[in-house]
Amino acid sequence: MLKRIIFLIFIGSFTYSCANKELIKPGEPIDSAYEKSMAFYEKGEYSDAAYGFDLVTRMGRGTTYAKEAQYLLADSYFQNRQYLLAASEYERFISYYPQDERREEVEFNRALSYYQQSPRYRLDQTPTMRAIELFQLFNTNYPNSEFVTESAQKIDELRNKLARKNYESGQFYLRTLRYKAAAIYFDLTIDQFPESVWAEQSLLKIIETYVAYAEQSIQSKQIERYQLAVDNYEKFLQLFPQSNYRSDAEQYFLEANEQILRLSTAQAQLSSEGDE
Repeated sequence: MLKRIIFLIFIGSFTYSCANKELIKPGEPIDSAYEKSMAFYEKGEYSDAAYGFDLVTRMGRGTTYAKEAQYLLADSYFQNRQYLLAASEYERFISYYPQDERREEVEFNRALSYYQQSPRYRLDQTPTMRAIELFQLFNTNYPNSEFVTESAQKIDELRNKLARKNYESGQFYLRTLRYKAAAIYFDLTIDQFPESVWAEQSLLKIIETYVAYAEQSIQSKQIERYQLAVDNYEKFLQLFPQSNYRSDAEQYFLEANEQILRLSTAQAQLSSEGDE
């Protein structure tokens, strides 16, 4: 038993000693610190690599070591899924080394860092909007890049997420019978994201919203709001003539038209009786 304990202590001490040799010590030469950081990086130990590269960037400002460490620091954070830190370090690399030959790759990875931070559609979409902005900027700056197609796909994906956020807000207001707010959000979805998969459904929902709004309105406002449903149905036919939702839209249209005819007839009769 004693021999086993001594053996474990020996192994532990040996392991700690080996690990300790890999650590970057205060005052260590920059080339040694960089090599140790690279060793961590190549083994996929990105947290330790990031710690080391950060030290190298501070120790060797203005040197080639610092430049390479800045690039690898950003990438270490990215590989470790620390995307907020990665985005910040990519920004710093672009600021410090604007003429570097890797700038195209760095700008794409910066946009990807924000893309990876984009949350579910129900949450705050600030990172999503920043990612879209950076992907669009990338495609403008590097129209012949090998990353342009992927960048465009990411833009479409993120814009669909923003469109869905608007659409779901409209759905919420429709469910809670706040028709004006519902119509505003459905309209925003169509106006801001006409290419998205949510634009078609939003236009159908606008028609439904105005029919429901008219039904709950005082009589003097009903024709006006049913007419808005009819107008949006005509817009629907223009924008989505082959839509799978056409029959649903048509049912709302027929209902609105029927109610307009009924209300117009009632008003005409009242007017005629008044003249008598």
